[in-house]
Amino acid sequence: MTAPLPLEGVTVVSLEQAVAAPFATRTLADLGARVIKVERTDGGDFARGYDDAVGGTSSHFFWLNRSKESVALDVKSVEGRTLLAELVAGADVVVQNLAPGAAARLGLGADELRERHPGIVVADMTGYGDGGAYAGRKAYDMLVQAEAGLVAVTGTEDHPAKTGIPSADVAAGLHTAHAVLAALVRKGRTGQGAHVRVSMFDALTEWMGHPLYTAMHGGRRVGRNGLAHPAIVPYDAYPAADGQVLVGVQNDRQWQALVGALGRDDLATDADLATNRRRVAERDRVDAEVARSTAAHPTASLLELLADAGVPAAQVTEVDDLAAHPQLQGRDRWADVATEHGTYAALRPPALVDGTPARMDAVPALGEHTDRVLAELDRDPATIRTLRETGVVA
Repeated sequence: MTAPLPLEGVTVVSLEQAVAAPFATRTLADLGARVIKVERTDGGDFARGYDDAVGGTSSHFFWLNRSKESVALDVKSVEGRTLLAELVAGADVVVQNLAPGAAARLGLGADELRERHPGIVVADMTGYGDGGAYAGRKAYDMLVQAEAGLVAVTGTEDHPAKTGIPSADVAAGLHTAHAVLAALVRKGRTGQGAHVRVSMFDALTEWMGHPLYTAMHGGRRVGRNGLAHPAIVPYDAYPAADGQVLVGVQNDRQWQALVGALGRDDLATDADLATNRRRVAERDRVDAEVARSTAAHPTASLLELLADAGVPAAQVTEVDDLAAHPQLQGRDRWADVATEHGTYAALRPPALVDGTPARMDAVPALGEHTDRVLAELDRDPATIRTLRETGVVA
C-alpha cells in the first residue's frame, strides 16, 4: 500500500513570482501540500513571460509551478483584499516574495497575520533581508551572486561569470522550504505558528562557506579557478585523445590509484607529490604530468580505466544531451506533466519518502482555478461573474 505524501492536508497560499518563492512552494507541493498561487490579473507571475520553450509555456514556469492552483486576483482592490484575507484564513502556510513592504500593505504582515491566526506559518522572502543598508535594493539573482561573492570565485581568472543556474534563488527557495517544514513540525507538537524569514543574500553567503572562511581565517583569497579546485590537486579537466575528462582526486590514496592506473610509477614514488599539500604547491607540474598521461587514452577507455581503479572522474554533459543521460534513463527519473499547451516530460524531485512518488500534477494556466477556489469561499456563480466583469478576478 502506497503511503500518503507527508504534507497532504497542508494548505499553502503564496503570493510569489520569479524563482525563489515558487521553488520553495513547488517543493512543498511535491511533498503533497495544496499550494494556491495568487497571481496578478494582468499577466500573472512575470516568469510566465520569460520564454515559450515548453510548447508555449516558459521553461522557468514549467519547472517551478506544477501541482499548484492559480487564482488571478487584483489584491489592490477592496474586494480582492477581502478574498485574499479569506484565503489566508484557511491556510496553514503563507509564503510571499513581494517587494519590501508590499505584504504589510495588503494586510499580510507577519505580526498581523499571527495575531489573527496564531497557528499560521508565515514565510517572508526578501533579497537582502529586512534590515541593513541594502534592505530596499532590487535583488535579482545575478546581482545577489555578485554581492555575495559567488561571481568572485566563478569563471576563470580573466573571465568572471555568474553560475549558469539561478543559484541565489534556488538557495533561498531551499532554505525557505526546509524552515517551513521545521515550523510545521513544531506546530504539530505545540500548535504554535512561526515567522520564517529568508533572504537571497543570506542564503547564498551561507553557501560561500569554504572561500569565505578561507579568506577570513586563513588569510588567503580564493579566486576564480575555472574547473580547478583551489585546495585540491589534481582536480581539473585533463585532455583525452578525443576530448577531455574531469578528474577529482580527493585524497592521497586516490592519487596513488590515479597514477597507478596511468602507469606512472615515477609519480607514485615521488615524495614531493605524496600529499595533497605538496601537490597544491606543485600544481603546474602535477597538472602537466597528469595531462601528458591522460592524453594518450581515448575518452571512453580512460573513463573506464579510472572507474576500475576507483578514481573519481566524469565528462562534461552538454545540456541538450542531459535528458538522455543513462543515469536518468535507467532510474525512471522522468514523469509527464500537463500544461495548457500539452504534456511534457519533467524530472521527478530528488527526494523520495517511503517510496511514494511525488505529486506531479499539471502546471496551471493563469487563473485556471479562480472559480473553484472562490466557490470554496462561498461565492455563487453570479457573484463570481460580477467579480470577473469588474476586474477583481481573472
